[in-house]
Amino acid sequence: MSNNQRFNAEAAAWDSNPDVHRFSYGALQALLDARADLAAAKNGGAPAAVDVLEIGCGTGILSLRLAPYVHSILAVDAAEGMVDALRHKLSGLKDGDVGANISPLCVLLVDPEDAALPPAPDGGGRMKFDLITSHLVLHHIADLEGLLRTMYGCLKPGGEVALTDFEDFGPEARKFHPEAKMGGVERHGVNAAWFAGLMKSAGFENVDVKAAWVMEKEVEEFPGEWEDGQPRRDGVALETMRFPFLLCRGRKPH
Repeated sequence: MSNNQRFNAEAAAWDSNPDVHRFSYGALQALLDARADLAAAKNGGAPAAVDVLEIGCGTGILSLRLAPYVHSILAVDAAEGMVDALRHKLSGLKDGDVGANISPLCVLLVDPEDAALPPAPDGGGRMKFDLITSHLVLHHIADLEGLLRTMYGCLKPGGEVALTDFEDFGPEARKFHPEAKMGGVERHGVNAAWFAGLMKSAGFENVDVKAAWVMEKEVEEFPGEWEDGQPRRDGVALETMRFPFLLCRGRKPH
């Protein structure tokens, strides 16, 4: 099953998974801690004058958490089912409502000048962004070099990427996904040093890739233990593991 087929199939039940919400909250806090302009908005100031591109937005859980702190979010995902779920959440919002500054877009983004992207305000090409985010997306992408080149091309000069995913800390990182959910998983987390090298090769400066927080997650004791990838709820204590999450930052030169 391709990534898009898997996530289209899972879109309706996506928000019912408490891990999805916990991990997105961790990503939001990492972003707020890393960027003083967003932190100022968190502490009662006006939203930062930051236009965000989120790649792999899913049903918009992180987008909606981040929306009060920024000027705008273009929330992109290649899975139509996920984007439809976000569109449903946003339907009926009025100016000033949380999330009214989010624009959902279904596209497999591989070209910074893709005609599906909004036009630049000056009419010259496509819109560029101050900040690009993604959360738990990198481990699903086969061609990370290509993704980073696309992100680089979508940034304004001086713009930044701030990407979050779980860390590849060795063979045990495989347990992040139950065996039934391995479809579309390209790697078991992200190796920090390796990914920092990819970012530098793509042209990013001030590259900083490091563990920013740790989350505990229930895992299978052995591959295939959980039927349909869901943990058994029969009163038996489940095995848990702690997974470090990386925040991967880099800036496009002015």
